[in-house]
Amino acid sequence: MTKQLQDMKVAIVVDDLFEQAELEEPKKALEAAGVTVHIVATKGPTVTGMKHHDPGDSFPVSISLDQARPEDYDGLVLPGGVVNADTLRTNPLAQAFAKAIDQAGKPLAVVCHGPWLLVSADLVSGRTLTSWPSLQDDLRNAGATWVDQEVVTDGNWTSSRKPADLPAFNRAFLAALQRDPVKPLEAMPIAV
Repeated sequence: MTKQLQDMKVAIVVDDLFEQAELEEPKKALEAAGVTVHIVATKGPTVTGMKHHDPGDSFPVSISLDQARPEDYDGLVLPGGVVNADTLRTNPLAQAFAKAIDQAGKPLAVVCHGPWLLVSADLVSGRTLTSWPSLQDDLRNAGATWVDQEVVTDGNWTSSRKPADLPAFNRAFLAALQRDPVKPLEAMPIAV
């Protein structure tokens, strides 16, 4: 454990019916590295995952999305799962939370169907990322470059395609948390 990770707090934002491994495995990897992890959800006191097409387990919600403040977190994880991602993408609070994390240059990690929220928040234009293959048209139509890779790092973003990619995803996101924050383009001085 590094001191830097021990002082960090990461939000995992979900609604019900997220892909369970995409919450559970990053949460375990982050906590093993000393990071405090909060499950931030649109409802509570618990949220329920899916194990592919089968019902999954319930997890306690740490804080509701309407009470969570992006400035209190050092990073964000967005698990997939079709129902979860489709519900979150239309939630203005989830969009605002993701935008605030991204605008602050904090690490943002997304897997599987999770990028739908980033599309609806109008954040993907000019970015390179991966996702579950069925999202590639959505991402390209929103101005992103989609690639079929296990893990993609673009600035402060880490993305992966599916649960099988989670070991690489977790390593890349932990590395991103240890880097200095990426400054948003608008905040960078322009040399004259």
